[in-house]
Amino acid sequence: MGLVKEVIKEIGNKSREFYEFVLPPVDMFEENDNLIIKIDIPGFVKKDINLSIHGNVLSINAKKDEKITGTVIWKQRPDIIDKKIKLPMRIQEGEEQVDSAKYAEGVLTITIPIENTEKNIPIQ
Repeated sequence: MGLVKEVIKEIGNKSREFYEFVLPPVDMFEENDNLIIKIDIPGFVKKDINLSIHGNVLSINAKKDEKITGTVIWKQRPDIIDKKIKLPMRIQEGEEQVDSAKYAEGVLTITIPIENTEKNIPIQ
């Protein structure tokens, strides 16, 4: 029975590692000259989530301090999220790169103003 527990534990560890570094699920869409990004990261506390933008890369870092007192049978929920997302378009430069970020019901929603590069070209 000890081998079975070890195999189950290892599968759980690999699943959690996959979630931490490959996932979480991300949706991106454009709306009203903003890039809206929705990221599923349930189980974290808002104060433990850090966001930053460098160039056109959004970094999401979150860490939770969850204490489990009993014997772990199966654990797939991550304790750490370290995700970097390359943004698909130019964002406005300056201090106010992120217009807003909200975390509710396990979903982080980030609103980033998009740099408007469209312009009319006169024909001569």
